[in-house]
Amino acid sequence: MAAALAVGLTVTSVVMGADSDSEAEGRPAQVLAAAVPVERLTAGDLAQGIEGLQKHLHSQPKDATGWATLGAAYVEQARTSGDPTRYPQAEKAFKRSLELRPADENDAALAGRAALAAARHDFDTALGQADRALRVNPYNERALASRVDALVELGRYEQAQDAVRLADRRRPGIPVFTRYAYVLELRGDVTGARRILLRALDSAASDPDVAYVATALGRLAWSQGQYGRALDHYATALRAEPDHVPALEGRGLTHAAQGNTQRALSDLEEVVRRYPLPGQLAALGELREAAGQRKQAKEQYELVSAWTRLARANGVATDLESALIEADHGDAREALTSARAEWARRKSVHTADALAWALHANGKDREALVFAKKATAKSPGYRSASFLFHRGMIERALGDDRAARRDLRAALELNPGFSPTGAREAKSALSALSALSGRRGDS
Repeated sequence: MAAALAVGLTVTSVVMGADSDSEAEGRPAQVLAAAVPVERLTAGDLAQGIEGLQKHLHSQPKDATGWATLGAAYVEQARTSGDPTRYPQAEKAFKRSLELRPADENDAALAGRAALAAARHDFDTALGQADRALRVNPYNERALASRVDALVELGRYEQAQDAVRLADRRRPGIPVFTRYAYVLELRGDVTGARRILLRALDSAASDPDVAYVATALGRLAWSQGQYGRALDHYATALRAEPDHVPALEGRGLTHAAQGNTQRALSDLEEVVRRYPLPGQLAALGELREAAGQRKQAKEQYELVSAWTRLARANGVATDLESALIEADHGDAREALTSARAEWARRKSVHTADALAWALHANGKDREALVFAKKATAKSPGYRSASFLFHRGMIERALGDDRAARRDLRAALELNPGFSPTGAREAKSALSALSALSGRRGDS
């Protein structure tokens, strides 16, 4: 998720904030931390911005705002590049900023710490740091955004809705609009989410904003099985920014859902080449597995395990990702350990689903169904084909064939290509259940 884009400024001027007059007068170049759109910079521009900030801070080491900006840039670079070793560097940069300017005057560093904690999946800390930043500056956009994100990930959806409404009153713009849409989606209001994103797209005044919002629209359409619409949105994003990796990933997943394996492989291979993150690695692995390339798929899953070990060593809580990937492709016992640990930290629908699936992988289906029902409950109202698939397979394992048919059918009706391997398994299970029902004469 992104901070506001400073429209009309070049990357260099935004990151460096250089002012020729101030330089001529011997004053430090201003670094506009609150306006740096690090979350939507391209990898090259982000690297350039970091290099510029490092040079600036070498000559102006007491620039507290500059250190906060550098920390935020490190967080984004770690998040997008798959290099979690940047997180300790970000932590040091924020610490240095707070040494130079106290916390009760330094909302930029506090908001940066909130973003860092969120990137490490420590959402309680993210919420606390965001609240501290907002006590200093109630209009700090990064803090407002991080607060919404933390509440969402903690499963505190009513509070998240209140938080995003507050953010919309204080700092309306692309970052808030996209969060507002996601909160509505989590509450089951897909139409409302799409309406807000379309308005955001109409208001987008720069190529990065267009790419960002169009990609969010593409993801929403894909989740509803609207593949043609999704491809249109991803095309819009890639016209605005041809190297926009999230749009490339979304296009690849959509091609996979349509059965266009070669085009999907081409897109996802490029995504993984640039950003080898767990979700992308696993998606490519599943696509290869579905295509019969088992050896190559195994290599992708092994890379996920290697990344997880590196991330944990750098303070990232990876239990949610580990639980799902290990349950499907690795060590079921490790999946359950990870899922239980994550559930102890946060009670979101995504965590409930991961715990349900890990329990199922360990043969604990009665307990699994409790959590599968939490993930698919009417409140908050989120509908996910993957969640429905997991619930249906758990119900099948418990012998509740009617419920299993209902939920597997619902998953495939909602998003028939939700996963290359999962969708295939759902179709196979539904076919077997339907055949069994026919022999029994069930309705």
